[in-house]
Amino acid sequence: MSDKLNSKIPAGPLESKWTRRKSEIRLVSPNNKRKLEIIVVGTGLGGASAAASLGELGYNVKIFCISDSPRRAHSIAAQGGINAAKNYQNDNDSVYRLFYDTIKGGDYRAREANVYRLAEVSAAIIDQCVAQGIPFAREYGGYLANRSFGGVQVSRTFYARGQTGQQLLLGAYASLNKEIANGSVKSYPRHEMLDLVIVNGQAKGIIARNLVTGQLERFGAHAVVIATGGYGNTYFLSTNAMNSNGSAAMQCYRKGAFFGNPCFAQIHPTCIPVHGDQQCKLTLMSESLRNDGRIWVPKKLEDVEKLRKHEIKASQIPEEDRDYYLERRYPAFGNLVPRDVASRAAKERSATSVSPSVTATSSTCMRRSPPAPPGRSR
Repeated sequence: MSDKLNSKIPAGPLESKWTRRKSEIRLVSPNNKRKLEIIVVGTGLGGASAAASLGELGYNVKIFCISDSPRRAHSIAAQGGINAAKNYQNDNDSVYRLFYDTIKGGDYRAREANVYRLAEVSAAIIDQCVAQGIPFAREYGGYLANRSFGGVQVSRTFYARGQTGQQLLLGAYASLNKEIANGSVKSYPRHEMLDLVIVNGQAKGIIARNLVTGQLERFGAHAVVIATGGYGNTYFLSTNAMNSNGSAAMQCYRKGAFFGNPCFAQIHPTCIPVHGDQQCKLTLMSESLRNDGRIWVPKKLEDVEKLRKHEIKASQIPEEDRDYYLERRYPAFGNLVPRDVASRAAKERSATSVSPSVTATSSTCMRRSPPAPPGRSR
């Protein structure tokens, strides 16, 4: 394959790139769609929705799942919600604001044209989810509810309690099952992709291991879609499922695909650090804690020592002796700063022997994260 990086982003102004591209792209007639086969590797939100959509369009689709069932994809781990620029709250949200917040939250490493396209179709994605029966939270009058989340100053997050990812996956899984029943999609669970087949510089198939029989099987197609998710377990500490091992991404890399920003892993400021030698994964609290609570640390080091020795409770520290450091340093965002900003600020306090505390405003309970063991910080 060529070693020249070509993102194939359409030319023209940012706000009209993909609209113009859609009007110029070559089409496939309905009769010819039945002659084409597409392989989709991965059955999470990306893979399941892609396979269901392609099957409904008339293509012949094969979809591969490393787990026992598509319902076990790691997409179920998403708790907080899904963003869209619908401006239901009338707080001056827009496609451009969603685009800018996403680019900024990604530390300006994402491709701007692709992010802008994502912001453009965000409203349609919510409509599709509702049509699939996703039980999003609603206001008393029946309108879809929104809540605020980290990194933005508007309320644009659609959610289903703390189960947003699971509910979205169930909707995509139901659409996938419909196409499987119609015969347009054939599902291969318990299959692990071991290699990518390249013909004349294009992906035309995969080699997969049947995890039930152990046999190697080969599958050909006119195109291959890689939707295998993240690779968080390539790092020592991760909140990803243990089978999010990055093996499929590695096979693509070996065949010439570019591998950008390998250190750009998802950061969660609401992780409880590893405690003891037997724990292999970080414990993840809900990101909504930053929305419904306040993050603070004791101002006095003697209070920190008393907390560590369990001589006092966090609730016994007076208000004037608490440092709400995110609200103090970033008054425009407060506790809703981007994840990397909140994580770095919390790490700074941990380095000075001050342990962050989270106060839930909806109750009187308080959670205090223990300090990370030496050599195990992210």
